Amino acid sequence: MAFAIKTLDHVVVCVSDMERALKFYTEVLGCSEERRVESIGLVQLRAGASLIDLLQTDDGAEGDLPAGRNMDHFCVRIEPFDPPSLRSHLQSHGIDVGEVVERYGAEGSGPSLYIQDPDGNTIELKGPPGVE
Repeated sequence: MAFAIKTLDHVVVCVSDMERALKFYTEVLGCSEERRVESIGLVQLRAGASLIDLLQTDDGAEGDLPAGRNMDHFCVRIEPFDPPSLRSHLQSHGIDVGEVVERYGAEGSGPSLYIQDPDGNTIELKGPPGVE
């Protein structure tokens, strides 16, 4: 195996009403706001050692996502994060591999790439902060 999963880094949940979602996740679940990325409509909430990212849907209408399809992706933190080995391992299983890009996660900024499971669910594989 080219890597091992260390922990769940974050999940990205699509929301139709950001203020309503923020109220639920902060007041009901006790998450705290950590970071906003206004350019893409994203609010990152601290949930223990992980993050819950809220992503505003395009037009804010409840009907703009297929029923039951309101999770954008989930992210797992892996080690080691060795892009050539990862690419080789994943491609040997017939999986298309996205580009390695630095993204923010529960531990800070670090390298990651996206893949899809057989049902089309997007999974982000994330390395430790500071590794390129």
